[in-house]
Amino acid sequence: MRAAEDKHCPYLGETCVKRLSDGTISGACALKPAKSGPVICCPIRLYADDYRIIRDVADRAFGPGMDFVPGPRARMESKKLGRPVVGVFGKRWGGELRLPQRQGVGGYFVDWVLALVDPGIGLVEFVAIEVQTIDTTGNYRASRLGLLDPSRHIVNSTAGLNWENVNKRIIPQLIYKGQVLQREEGCKKGLFFVCPTPVYQKVMNRLGGQAGLTTFHLQPAAITFLGYDYASDAAAVQPGASVPLALEVEHTTTVYKLQERFSNIELPEANVYRNAIKIALGEV
Repeated sequence: MRAAEDKHCPYLGETCVKRLSDGTISGACALKPAKSGPVICCPIRLYADDYRIIRDVADRAFGPGMDFVPGPRARMESKKLGRPVVGVFGKRWGGELRLPQRQGVGGYFVDWVLALVDPGIGLVEFVAIEVQTIDTTGNYRASRLGLLDPSRHIVNSTAGLNWENVNKRIIPQLIYKGQVLQREEGCKKGLFFVCPTPVYQKVMNRLGGQAGLTTFHLQPAAITFLGYDYASDAAAVQPGASVPLALEVEHTTTVYKLQERFSNIELPEANVYRNAIKIALGEV
């Protein structure tokens, strides 16, 4: 309750940065639909356990046990330690990289870049990470106020999850950014896409299922999905404690397979419009 009163985010260690349309602090990490479990809607919620998702990616890309340092200091720290380190570029770490601005084409900025830096040769390779949760629709202000009240009671809301973003924005961005990164000499392991498990499932549903995306090893054209959700023993967590996250899904494919499946649109049966009109006219 104290964290709610102070608008404190335990994952940032400071005031919550998620805002409603009028600027009010949101404080909502997840939204629970009436007929399913909670779905994480704030990317910062995925940074629990001291940015564990960043560690998971680095372990897979460069090997376990690497030291993390803010990106701009990576060469200096590597020389000082006498061993390779991982330079982290991203918000609240080493800052975002200054990439050239382009107008009228797809954006190629990513949330995180992890650079493997050697004391002798400098940059060895790097990997990119995109973190995506899900946008909300409707309004959960009443629900928020109910949880801020000392009684902390639950109030139903009209809020929902904008799954259409999977089709309109998420998949096309992955394809575009994956193609950009494939042309980078230093990006030897491709793009990692970190998301809540329900978002991963929606992406796979749109693409016709994971079985249609052939598994590949890490490579420049790779896209690796890492799906996280609340741990299965969440009910055992003490009141007021943060529910731990569990890595539930890991799947590596290529940008070409992703593009192929996305372009393979499954059409409905013929004459669906005509049949609907006939039903409306009472002809059927």
